[in-house]
Amino acid sequence: MTTTPDRNRVQLPGISSRAYEHPADRSALVAMRSLSGFDTVLKQMSGLVSERRLRLMRLASAVRTSDTQFRSLHDMGRDAAYILDLPRIPEIYVQQDPSVNAMAIGFDDPFIVVTTGLLDLLDEEELRFVVGHETAHILSGHAVYRTMLLILTRLATRVAWIPLGYIGLRAIVAGLEEWFRKSELSCDRGGLLCGQDPEAGMRALMKLAGGTRLHEMNIEAFLEQAREYDTAGDVRDGLLKVLNLLGTTHPFAVVRVAELDRWRRSGQYEAILAGNYPRREDDHNVKITDEIREAARSYRESWSQSQDPFIGVLRDVAEGAVSAGERIFNRFARRDN
Repeated sequence: MTTTPDRNRVQLPGISSRAYEHPADRSALVAMRSLSGFDTVLKQMSGLVSERRLRLMRLASAVRTSDTQFRSLHDMGRDAAYILDLPRIPEIYVQQDPSVNAMAIGFDDPFIVVTTGLLDLLDEEELRFVVGHETAHILSGHAVYRTMLLILTRLATRVAWIPLGYIGLRAIVAGLEEWFRKSELSCDRGGLLCGQDPEAGMRALMKLAGGTRLHEMNIEAFLEQAREYDTAGDVRDGLLKVLNLLGTTHPFAVVRVAELDRWRRSGQYEAILAGNYPRREDDHNVKITDEIREAARSYRESWSQSQDPFIGVLRDVAEGAVSAGERIFNRFARRDN
């Protein structure tokens, strides 16, 4: 087996994760990164879920990829780290588990875990997209902030007997779940940048919904299904869509495919491959208020594009909430200046 990639892919030297992050994800990350000591506090709070313990568990119970074990998967991890210009190549472990899953774990020295169920489901280019997706999580530093969601979720269950306390925490958790879902859309884009094969990326997401029988599925039909999901039904169906999202951390498969296709068609994907993207060296110059405005603009755009009747009913209320949020952040920005 050769270690030479099957084809040349564009490397993205010094790329900032801001290049592919969804605006709602990016604004939250920029705000959190600006809080001095925030990462340190979260790491201390998550001490019970030690990164070392998790690595030792995988070292004892899974197979670590290398030049002699799962070499193809190992090469994909190397290629993804090369394309996104990571300073270190994350280790990849293969875990015996029939469920379809992959995850990036850790703060200081993150690693990736891929289940055998995922390996059995995807072909090589689809798997490359998933490895790139997890590598993008590492570049964005999502693990640190996802820990907060885990901590608050556990806390919410412990104070469930206190009505007001639970309601307050549940509202925070719901907001974090919304960010979590947007972070998944971000890393689908990152996966596409690593694999640089749009069809493979959309196939991988479609297989999460329909399984291995690719010859019985069709991307265009699946995209049409996504459009139907957006437009179908009345206000009641729109409300049910929102309720179906409660407690979920990943967008539904049709939404992910449609969002990835929309981003690719927007021209941003091609612009990044052409070298037009923000660099890490400029991250410290990014203003929180600018990112908040961009997140608000993104939500407004998605509302205007949506044909969901329920979104239409809530549009004015949501617009008012976004505008109020912008005023608050602008006030804090003036105070800081």
